[in-house]
Amino acid sequence: MADDDADDVRERVRRAVAHSLAARVQQIELLSAGLGLRRFARVRLEPGGPAPTLVARVEAPEDPAGRPAGIAAEPPLEPIRALLEREGLPVPRRFGADEGVELLEDLGDVSLAAEAPRLPAAERSALYAEACALVPRLQRVADPGGVAAFSRQLDAAQLAYKGDLFATHGLSARGREPSVAERACVRDAFARIARIALSAPQRLAHRDFQSANLHVRETPQGRRLAMIDLQGAWLAPPEYDLLCLLRDSYVELSEAEITQHFEATRRELPDRPDPDVAALRFALLGVARKGKDYARFLDVAARRGDRRSLSFLPTTLRHLRASARAAAARDAAFGALAELVASLPEPVCAP
Repeated sequence: MADDDADDVRERVRRAVAHSLAARVQQIELLSAGLGLRRFARVRLEPGGPAPTLVARVEAPEDPAGRPAGIAAEPPLEPIRALLEREGLPVPRRFGADEGVELLEDLGDVSLAAEAPRLPAAERSALYAEACALVPRLQRVADPGGVAAFSRQLDAAQLAYKGDLFATHGLSARGREPSVAERACVRDAFARIARIALSAPQRLAHRDFQSANLHVRETPQGRRLAMIDLQGAWLAPPEYDLLCLLRDSYVELSEAEITQHFEATRRELPDRPDPDVAALRFALLGVARKGKDYARFLDVAARRGDRRSLSFLPTTLRHLRASARAAAARDAAFGALAELVASLPEPVCAP
């Protein structure tokens, strides 16, 4: 982050703390950001504040290439955060807000993405079981009215965008532009994914339910997970959040672990989908999600020079290939797409 940008973030945070909490800032530590342009800072307050530290979530202008025409921007964090808090789901408390700065509970620095690789297998499995158990709870949250998440959906336009991103930036990883026929293959496959996805029950989904957005915090009951990055919540097929978690680009689970957690959770979902139907949707959502992730990592590296995510390309490609193979095995219409995915080269991903 440029010095001027960092100074602007700090000043916005100071104003927000003063205006909404009537408290004074002792220290502001800028935190590492993800691929989005939103910024975060840990704020240490002088004694007398509502907590020793909190996290400031600072909105920024959108990346103009990050959202296509016709697809609405993400709504604010409120009121979806407040709704999930009322429903007893583990989300950060909110202390206040002011002019695009949300002041939230400090959940610490330990994400599931950071913790999982260093845990013994049994402990990691227990944390993933806890994470998976949040999905049925989310899906049982009813629309109270006035919450934007219930009017947003993983729809045909969103899936077409993901397909176009994959065709444009993903297939180009082969060292040449995709042909007209290859683009048509991707477009037709993603349109079929959309038809199947939209015929499924539509349930509340976090939308980015992956290990980086699940924080491990110490509680009187032991270590527990809490969800962050909630503003993108929408309606999607029942398998969507499970796909985001179990085929995560940041923590690679074995196929046996994926199957175990998926099947155990499927039986607890409100719709309890048929095993074969759920497996097909899981595969198709994997094609869409991991195809988008693969393409976006490449696009951001080329366009912004941000190469941090290139180290996650191998895991992303393995998940994409597994999803494409599973989709083709269950529906022959995806055979041509699976062949295109198989043609992608092994990533050269040194950051």
